[in-house]
Amino acid sequence: MLRNLLILGGTTEASSLAYLISKTKFNATISYAGRVGRVRQQPIQKRIGGFGGVDGLSSYIISEGITHLVDATHPFATQISHNAILACQKTGIPLAALTRPKWEKQEGDKWCLVPDIDAASAALDQSPKRVMLAIGRMQLARFYKNLQHFYLLRLVDEPKATPLFPNHVIEISRGPFTTGKDKLLLTKHRINLIVAKNAGGNATYSKVEAARQLGIEIIMIDRPKIPDRRTFYSPEAVVHWLSFPG
Repeated sequence: MLRNLLILGGTTEASSLAYLISKTKFNATISYAGRVGRVRQQPIQKRIGGFGGVDGLSSYIISEGITHLVDATHPFATQISHNAILACQKTGIPLAALTRPKWEKQEGDKWCLVPDIDAASAALDQSPKRVMLAIGRMQLARFYKNLQHFYLLRLVDEPKATPLFPNHVIEISRGPFTTGKDKLLLTKHRINLIVAKNAGGNATYSKVEAARQLGIEIIMIDRPKIPDRRTFYSPEAVVHWLSFPG
């Protein structure tokens, strides 16, 4: 059976998988939610925009003759991941996740572990700090209750509306980053606290290494829980899975 793969993308891992798939005989489409303004060029067909929930994704799978689905979205993109699980159950096609191992606390790290965004915001209910907020633009408003801090906002794209923080700087950049440059950035803005999601992988780990070397505390947001599914940690492993019947 000829594979017709749908990749739910938006990550470095998804782009790497798209490149490997382009070297095979498999048909494939990579899909983006459309939340990022600058979508990378891909060697396979791409689509941009949501599906319309479980029913919309199921309809797309059927109408396009999708035979396999790979969820290579961000570890915190829980809604589309749950939708993918339900849509694959509904349509009967195989599902695999391509993700990154979580970061693990190392000697010298100063982490305050919290379970979610709201807990991270609550942890900022303290005297004024100089905070690097590395959580993306979609959830900035969750921190508006703590306007006493200076905020360094590192974002992939300009926010659609000016953030309401009275004292902030926006840094527009896309990873991968380097530890050296992150140390310079943190030092330049005199950052003494970082709020970050435990995204895993190498592309944004530099801020964790920089914080360790500079002795800066990180409020580290744990990954949300997603039901068990077939999971791979490299694009090559996904291609190997696709290469066998079944």
